[in-house]
Amino acid sequence: MATEDLEWERSKISNQDMNLLKKLGFTKKENTLRFPKEESYPLPPIEYRVSFVDHLIRGLSPPIHEFLRGLLFVYGLQLHQLTPNSILHVSIFITLCECFLGVQPNWALWKRIFCLRRNGSHNVAYNIGGVVICVRSDVEYFDVKFPDSVQGWRKRWLYVHEESSDSVENNIAPFDGGAKILRRRSWDAEATEDEKLAIEALMTRIHELQNTRGKELSGIQITAYFLRIRMQPLQARKNPLWMYAGEEDVDRLSKDLPVKDLEKLIQRISSLSKKDTIPSSCRITPYSGANPLPENHPFASLPPLPEGGEVEERTVVDDDNQAVMRMKINLLTRLLERPLMKEFIRLGTQFVGYRDYAKKTEENLVEANKRADALARKLEQSEKARKKAEADAKKAKADAAAVEDLRQRLHDAETSLSDNISEQAVREAEILSRLQSQNRRFVRKTHQDFDLECPEGDQLLDELSLLEFHGEEAREGLAEARAGLSRLFPYFFPKKQEPKIFTTLAKCFNSQEDLGLKLRQEGLKIGVEGTIALVADSQQDVDWAKVGEIKELETKKWQSLIKAAKPNSKPILAFLGCKPTPAPSSSKPRTLLMRTNV
Repeated sequence: MATEDLEWERSKISNQDMNLLKKLGFTKKENTLRFPKEESYPLPPIEYRVSFVDHLIRGLSPPIHEFLRGLLFVYGLQLHQLTPNSILHVSIFITLCECFLGVQPNWALWKRIFCLRRNGSHNVAYNIGGVVICVRSDVEYFDVKFPDSVQGWRKRWLYVHEESSDSVENNIAPFDGGAKILRRRSWDAEATEDEKLAIEALMTRIHELQNTRGKELSGIQITAYFLRIRMQPLQARKNPLWMYAGEEDVDRLSKDLPVKDLEKLIQRISSLSKKDTIPSSCRITPYSGANPLPENHPFASLPPLPEGGEVEERTVVDDDNQAVMRMKINLLTRLLERPLMKEFIRLGTQFVGYRDYAKKTEENLVEANKRADALARKLEQSEKARKKAEADAKKAKADAAAVEDLRQRLHDAETSLSDNISEQAVREAEILSRLQSQNRRFVRKTHQDFDLECPEGDQLLDELSLLEFHGEEAREGLAEARAGLSRLFPYFFPKKQEPKIFTTLAKCFNSQEDLGLKLRQEGLKIGVEGTIALVADSQQDVDWAKVGEIKELETKKWQSLIKAAKPNSKPILAFLGCKPTPAPSSSKPRTLLMRTNV
């Protein structure tokens, strides 16, 4: 299976987390906790270890309880390699032992109930929280209602103060965030037969606590109890929990939690929701100063053994060498109790710890330099990418501006085209109206209307075609009129020259003077002169003086004279150069008779 360690990143402790730690009493003592600043990898000060907010709210508090110190030593683990649920398992176990069994945390009982497993998915093996404490499959234990997962707990890390102990076994190893987790045989170590006999009464008592009707004890009740009274099971305390003295207890972090705050905290660390009932007290009264242990109560306890990776066999001492062994032990005990020896041991332990810490720090520094070089290369690459992105963005911005300008120009062109189309439509409507008006005018004046044989289907073009037909007819009419007027012009205007322009020519015939009457009078004058000449030539004896004095001729006499002269009218008209009409008028002329000078 391929493995991949989750890397450390900058701590993200929120204001809500800070307020919760303050309310729970963790910040009451100065220098108990230290919060990271901007570092993305833990760099704890001397005598500080890396822990998590979710560890603290599940029962952890410095200085750390010796039972947890022993577990870390036996299993070869660091504090950050345990999950929050594993920390809660240890807290519940210690509370169970001290408050409900009345014993110190028992190593044999622990091995009977728990074992360790690696934490990870199919392709990922975690280093931060890479170990899980599990209940053995053949053991009936309390249902703690753990959540399926604790979201984001790896990002809420901080430093907790932890003084060095006098013994290596009880010292927590210096922080090494990159240390690989190595599985040890101690993870699966089971209680021996002798240990099982020793803890049989304790296992029986646990089953009674679980199954006594009306007094059933649950993992949530145990958790709610130590959270409410503000006693941290994983803190090194002056007195065990069966001596809890209430509000005056020196090991309390703060006053009792209100029920509302307790319910919120239980909901955060368990799978219970707002709909579930959350107990604020246990159904069975725990041991305390108010409920002391019964007389002759056994205080059996087997603390964790100092192992180097696996469970060691205990030395068997028979009757023959008991005295010798007792003497050696007493001598060694007196030697170790000397102040100078204790100081040497403490200094030696600190030196070993500092040496290991310095070695790990050098290794971390080398790794940090490699990471810094890699980051520098990535930074250079990202700088080039940034410049390229800026250039691309600038070009894209210019292109966008050009596109926007083109879009605006296109919009303006479309608007202008729309306006032109509207104006053209109005103009065409006006032209069409004028064409129709002209055609109606031609029809009224010429009494000639046309029908198109092959219309175009366009009203404007069709009206224009009709106008062309009317125009052609008008041109033909004008040509005929000019020809006629030109022929008549010499008769009406013998002393004038014919105008070249048709309008001027037409105006000549459209004067106020009656040209027809004038022409008739001229013709009458010629006729009179011609008649006088015929009469004179005929040798008739006529008194022309009397004829000239005639002023008016009666109609009847005029008609009779015409009638008498009618048979001879044709020769006379021929003489005058006129063709006779089929029915010559015999009516008297409207005008006054003109006096003729002979």
